[in-house]
Amino acid sequence: MSDDFDLLETNSNEKTEKVDVNWGKAIDTMKSKLSQEEDPQRRQKILNATLDDVVHMAEKDRTTLLDAIKDLTDYQDEVGIIFEKFSSLNPEEQKIIDDAQKALERARIELEDAENKPDTWWNNLWGRKSKIKKEQAEFKEAEKIRAGADNKAKAKFQQRIESADVQTLLSELSYKSQAAVTRLKNREVEIKEVEEKLKDAIVEASKNHTKALEKKAETETKLEEQYALLKQARQALEEVADKQSAEYSEALSKVTTIEQKVEELEGLKNAYTTLAASKDSFVHKHNLTIKVLTSLRSNLQTHRAKLKSDTDERLKYYDGYVVALKARTDQEFAAILEHLGVKTDEHIGETLASMHTASAKARQEMMDNIPVHEKVMQGVYSTYAEALHEIRAKDSKIQANFAERYGIDMKEIFEDYYKADGEASSEGGEPANDPKPESNNDDLLG
Repeated sequence: MSDDFDLLETNSNEKTEKVDVNWGKAIDTMKSKLSQEEDPQRRQKILNATLDDVVHMAEKDRTTLLDAIKDLTDYQDEVGIIFEKFSSLNPEEQKIIDDAQKALERARIELEDAENKPDTWWNNLWGRKSKIKKEQAEFKEAEKIRAGADNKAKAKFQQRIESADVQTLLSELSYKSQAAVTRLKNREVEIKEVEEKLKDAIVEASKNHTKALEKKAETETKLEEQYALLKQARQALEEVADKQSAEYSEALSKVTTIEQKVEELEGLKNAYTTLAASKDSFVHKHNLTIKVLTSLRSNLQTHRAKLKSDTDERLKYYDGYVVALKARTDQEFAAILEHLGVKTDEHIGETLASMHTASAKARQEMMDNIPVHEKVMQGVYSTYAEALHEIRAKDSKIQANFAERYGIDMKEIFEDYYKADGEASSEGGEPANDPKPESNNDDLLG
């Protein structure tokens, strides 16, 4: 056997990573959830729709969309799809993941720096080993934080989505669709790479199959030669008469050596026979796998093309839906304003009519009160006249009393005063210490 063809050698360094996912159950769960929305009254709802009904329908759309996004997010977790690559995270949510990733990278670099420091007694004296231990602990903690960052960001995302409006939810659904398009494209590339590897594997397996058959044929030829030699050796052994002689021992040793060679060649013959069958089997297996992968890749291309095209159309469709929601809201707002305007007009009309009525009633009340007022004033004037009459009468009695008791005639006093004042003025002199009226304002009875 040549050194360039050792098919019995196994490579123990190759490792395969296994992800334990129950794909059937996950997909069945999603299909079941998506098939629950059947409404036999849909036509009747459309025929009898009112603006008030549309409000509830739009809210149901939001709730259904929210549930769908939640289910898609949970489905991502269930099948191992990275959360942040399929959700439009806001800066706060993205920062949680970015900070955790940066901390993990820093911890990895610091651990590598500590481990790369030469293992000398001097470095160990200055804490190399303790530094490595410390960095290893920090790296594990950073890994733990990074692993939990997705869940923390997801919790904030779910909390934000809970209260999001329809437009935000539609944007999230569109984002997931666009991310799925990218994922499908990457999967197609991956499948294509595997297809190329399988093609190479088919070529290699075919070559190995051919070589195994060739080696089997070579081994069979050598085996026939050894069987012929073994037959001769056994015959020679039987021809030795002295079983205790050196000749017999030499002949027996030759038989044993040839038998050992025959067994070795028989083992190789079986190995090459098995390998030839195995490689032939893998040629067919690889060929079948390529067919399956090519079919899957073709289906993925179809889904990707449709999803990409439909997503572009849906963006416009969703924009129309959002604008329609806004228009419905505007129409509802206009209807409310119209209703309020009509009611306001009615109220203002009522107020204006009430103003006119109240004004007329106030005028009538004023007119009604005039006779009452005149009657009251007549009584006031009568009482006033009566009071004045009594006052005048009393004044006369008072003056009479003055004349009777003191012999003073008030009228004569004033007449003499004014007379004396007039005479003094005509003579050009003033009576001593006699007051002189300055103006009519001193006439207190005037």
